[in-house]
Amino acid sequence: MRKGSERPLWHVQLGCFVVIAAAVYIHLTNGEFDMTVSEVLRTLLRIHPQPDHDMVLFEFRLPRIVIAALVGFGLGIAGAVIQGVTRNGLADPGILGINAGAGAAIVLFMFFFQGNVIRTGWTAIMMMPLFGLIGGLAAAALIYFFAWQNGRLDPQRLVLTGIAIGSGFGAFTMFLSLQMNAKDFEMATVWLTGSIWNANWVYIASMLPWFIVLVPVLMRRAPLLDVFQLEESSVKGLGVRAEREKSLFLLGSIGLVSACVSVSGSIGFVGLLAPHIAKRLVGLRHRRVMSVCGLIGMMMVIVSDLIAKTVFSPAELPVGIVISIVGVPYFVYLLFKAKA
Repeated sequence: MRKGSERPLWHVQLGCFVVIAAAVYIHLTNGEFDMTVSEVLRTLLRIHPQPDHDMVLFEFRLPRIVIAALVGFGLGIAGAVIQGVTRNGLADPGILGINAGAGAAIVLFMFFFQGNVIRTGWTAIMMMPLFGLIGGLAAAALIYFFAWQNGRLDPQRLVLTGIAIGSGFGAFTMFLSLQMNAKDFEMATVWLTGSIWNANWVYIASMLPWFIVLVPVLMRRAPLLDVFQLEESSVKGLGVRAEREKSLFLLGSIGLVSACVSVSGSIGFVGLLAPHIAKRLVGLRHRRVMSVCGLIGMMMVIVSDLIAKTVFSPAELPVGIVISIVGVPYFVYLLFKAKA
């Protein structure tokens, strides 16, 4: 990246906020039940609220927007962390199989609850991220085991191992899904493609503790990711306990990914695209990159969900498919660029 391509951090953040605000505005006012700006404001400020407006905003649209924002923010930051730790621009929670591991564990959870997670109450929903964390950790442990070579994590082996492990977890997930009844299988299939159509405030409450604990920790330690871009001998020469710090970073990112997957299914490419876009905009320092990654991820998921909801109305696409339409060509571009 050319040094001259860096932009002031606040310019980029302001641009992201403007796009996010515009998408939220369209999200709140448009749909099967259109609302004017004044109706939205009166409902939010509790000025002569109407029951139908309350239901549309507080039961459907606002939870969906908040979950889209949290999922995008979490996946963007997790992607920046994973690429920084592995020193591999093609690394991503989805490509490395972490999404698949978390998803397999959550489908296993859904299978034991017969897929009726919506009706199992707070305890079950709050347990879903924990199951996702276990699955993500299992995937990460397998990746470490197979990609570790000569005392270090080999970036090329990492991607190949991640793809293989992701495929294995995907096959296991499909096997479990086929054991469900037709209704539960449909629910699991829609969820696995990456969808937030069933957003509610309980799901949001299940995500918040993970974000409140993990995001500040990762952001505070972001400068260490700059150190990891050096050679292994240089990192050790600086007195950094590299493997311990890398494990902490990966554990934090897996926790964020697990919280996101538990409510939205496997939404790919956000963690891949957001760091690349952020680095082109604000440079290579990870403290700047991570803050922008979260906003870019948030913007990507909110805008993609808006497209999924409105373009094919009254039918609706899973948001994961919309993101993949952009993500797959960009991933192919990165592969060719890496070969060059």
